Amino acid sequence: PVLLLSPWAVAALQRFSESALEYLANLDQAPDPTVRKDTFAADLSSAYDILFHHWLQSREAKLRLAVVEALGPMSHLLPGDKLEEQLPKLLPGVLALYKKHAEAFHVSKSLGQILEAAVSVGSRTLEVQLDTLLATLHAQICVPVESSSPLVQSNQKEVLRCFTVLACCSPDRLLAFLLPKLDTNNERLRVGSLQILRHVINSAAAQMEANKPFILSSMRLPLLDTNNKVKRAVVQVISAMAHHGYLEQPGGEAMIEYIVQQCALPPEQELDPGSADAPADSVRAVSVRTLYLVSTTVDRMSDVLWPHLLQFLTPVRFTGALTPLCRSLVHLALKRQEAGADAFLIQFDAHVNLPSPYAITTRLLAVSCNPYLGDGRGVASLRLLHVLHPNIHPLLGQYWESAVPLLLKHLDEHTEETLSPKEWEARLLMFLQDTLAVVSDNTWICQLSLEMCKQLPCYNGAPREKNFLYKCIGATLRAASSREVVRKHLRELLETARYQEEAEHEGLACCFGICADSHLEDTLAQLEDFVRSDMSRKSIGIFNIFKDRSESEADRVRSALVLCYGHVASQAPRELLLAKVESDILRNMFQVFSTKDPTLKQCLVQGLCMVSQAIHTTLPRLPPQEFIRAEPPDSLRTPIRNTAMLTCACLVSLEPALEEQAQADVVHGCLHSVMALPPEPQEEGADCQELLYLDTMRALENLLTSLLRRNMTPQGLQVMVEHLSPWIKSPRAHERARALTLSASLLRYFLEHLRVSALVPFHNLGLLVGLFSPRCADLWPASRQEAVDCVHSLLYLQLAYEGFSRDHQDDVAEQLPPLKDGLVHPDPATLFHSCHSIAQIIAKRLPPDQLISLLLTMFEGLGDPDKNCSRAATVMINCLLQERGSALLEKAQVWGQAGLLLEVRVGAQAGDRAVVLLEVRVGQVWAR
Repeated sequence: PVLLLSPWAVAALQRFSESALEYLANLDQAPDPTVRKDTFAADLSSAYDILFHHWLQSREAKLRLAVVEALGPMSHLLPGDKLEEQLPKLLPGVLALYKKHAEAFHVSKSLGQILEAAVSVGSRTLEVQLDTLLATLHAQICVPVESSSPLVQSNQKEVLRCFTVLACCSPDRLLAFLLPKLDTNNERLRVGSLQILRHVINSAAAQMEANKPFILSSMRLPLLDTNNKVKRAVVQVISAMAHHGYLEQPGGEAMIEYIVQQCALPPEQELDPGSADAPADSVRAVSVRTLYLVSTTVDRMSDVLWPHLLQFLTPVRFTGALTPLCRSLVHLALKRQEAGADAFLIQFDAHVNLPSPYAITTRLLAVSCNPYLGDGRGVASLRLLHVLHPNIHPLLGQYWESAVPLLLKHLDEHTEETLSPKEWEARLLMFLQDTLAVVSDNTWICQLSLEMCKQLPCYNGAPREKNFLYKCIGATLRAASSREVVRKHLRELLETARYQEEAEHEGLACCFGICADSHLEDTLAQLEDFVRSDMSRKSIGIFNIFKDRSESEADRVRSALVLCYGHVASQAPRELLLAKVESDILRNMFQVFSTKDPTLKQCLVQGLCMVSQAIHTTLPRLPPQEFIRAEPPDSLRTPIRNTAMLTCACLVSLEPALEEQAQADVVHGCLHSVMALPPEPQEEGADCQELLYLDTMRALENLLTSLLRRNMTPQGLQVMVEHLSPWIKSPRAHERARALTLSASLLRYFLEHLRVSALVPFHNLGLLVGLFSPRCADLWPASRQEAVDCVHSLLYLQLAYEGFSRDHQDDVAEQLPPLKDGLVHPDPATLFHSCHSIAQIIAKRLPPDQLISLLLTMFEGLGDPDKNCSRAATVMINCLLQERGSALLEKAQVWGQAGLLLEVRVGAQAGDRAVVLLEVRVGQVWAR
């Protein structure tokens, strides 16, 4: 009949067969428990013959798929002998459909059901068909899976289900077929084979049990594959192995190491170029998840991973895996602690591949200095160090229980952007120092210092960690009581340092400085012996010792040694330093004073700065001036000016005080070196240059305040302003701006640190106000703002000298800051109106005895090359005469000076309205 040729009829057979199978599977709940499989045998056998022999060969694709879908569940209802008889034709018939249909899901699903039915009846035909089945199914697995095609993914699941059936009935035949394919170099074949292997390890665990060694050995070549898809498949196979006891077998260690290697992959190299893989599916991400899950959820792996994972902490190639390693180890350690002390304490002698407690401590402490690198390895490392304390040293428990949580809390309160590296390193060094004090065992401390020195080369590519480890070595040697050990390590550090790496100079020098705190004699002796040793070819002279080296290399070594001396002086005990500073430290440092090498210059002035900060006795002072003079006047390329001025600031603070002329020379040289520089660049990418400029300006400010600090009187302030005066009046706007910025800072410093013990006059107030107030109209807006700040500070200084307290708020003086907004506008009318207001405020607060000096100074300002400032001077003089002119009737010398200046000014700028008005105002006062 026509109806029987419809796919609907075939679908009805399929649904009937599926319903019958479900009924038979749940007979205990069925209404008629007497129903058996043979009840349907006769009818379904007839239907099978029609479907297989006639309709399966149909040219209509939909009908063929409907038939093959029905054959799957029908095969379970056929009599056993009938199925066995049909299998030699049924299996090839179904397999042939793979070539006819692109969508193979229905074929694979039916094939899986047929295979299950064959196995259930103990078919021998499968053995004959097995090779063909394996080859065809393997090809299906190796077809690339499109993530957007659910049917393709479902097909793979059904094919893997077929492999499960075959693995259960013929495990040896399946592995003999599958494992050799792991040796192929074809990516698809290898990935497909690994997927099948992972699946059968999980789904046919009992059948694979006897073949564990064979399977492990077959992974040798896949472990070497660099393809990311293969790597991901290998990791998934290893994860399956972990759940089923493979990694406990010989060869399992290699699988664990492979996982750790993938966890150590650098993030930027995880994905192949052009790969569409999401970051969450990258090899590293999959490996990290696998390691953690295996460590935390597979109980049988606890004995495999602990303490085995510890051996991956110290090798450099596993640095990228430190965070996941530490997290897994913390979980394993806590589980061991719950099991008791015997299970947790590690017998390091019995595990020769494990790092020692000293190596673990060194490694975890060193990487913690850069705590946010590698997914937060600082927190992970410190947590592991915390939990391992019984294995590190039995006395550390109580101290680490309180100290480590505080370190972790500090990290939790900060981010990579807000954490101060200097402060964090100081905290870690204090933690190390206190740890050494708690242990208080010289043998243990010496062993730790030895391990630290051994690990130092491991950080050649990580300057921050290496420099911190240098500091740790210094702290450990400082705590050591064995002078022989200290000398030995210091000597080795000098011989093995990478002097061509400038970043390493600071670390080496810090190490020597910290060590000198307890071992000054030995530290200085090792520095001296180093330059006289065979390494120096026994040349004469402490710094002229490198004749067999290139001059550049020699300068690098000299730079490091100069820094070492500086840090030694900085850290050495004060009571011992004075006896050594001239004979052992400065004598050697000054021998390279004539160097032309910029790096060596920088190290020398930095070292001298540290020496000067460390001592309080007479020294040959101010050699850094020579470096300042040697710098190019038209550019700022290096931090030499900055460091040299910081050194000068330290040196001028020492007793006895510099003579007046020497002080003037220092200020003049430093001001000229900075003020005369061209304007700082404004273009993009000039951030480093701008930062260098700001640091240099801060160093100059620090020097000037150091000099002012020695003479906190109106006369001392006047001296400093006189040095700045030529720059305040400079025709170049950027020089005026720099001078006014420094002046404002000096006045603020003077006001903040002024201590008035008796009421004394601020005798030069008028001179200073007269110098700064016309600059409120400077061509540069920033200069105007600074000038207002200067006048504001001067008015408060006058109030301080009158006896007012530091926190006094004066209503008149506080009218100045709001006027700064009016000075931003370039409109002349607005600008000079603000200047008039400023003059009114000055007139209200200026003592009568300062009025003449103020006016005389402003009269000089009438000849200022900046027309804005000269006009502002006329406006301010005009205002002052209007407000306070009556007090000047008997001061004839003022008018004589004013007439002379006005004559010059009017002659130079005939018709200037402001000058004419001023002349009229003077005439009015004179007429009185």
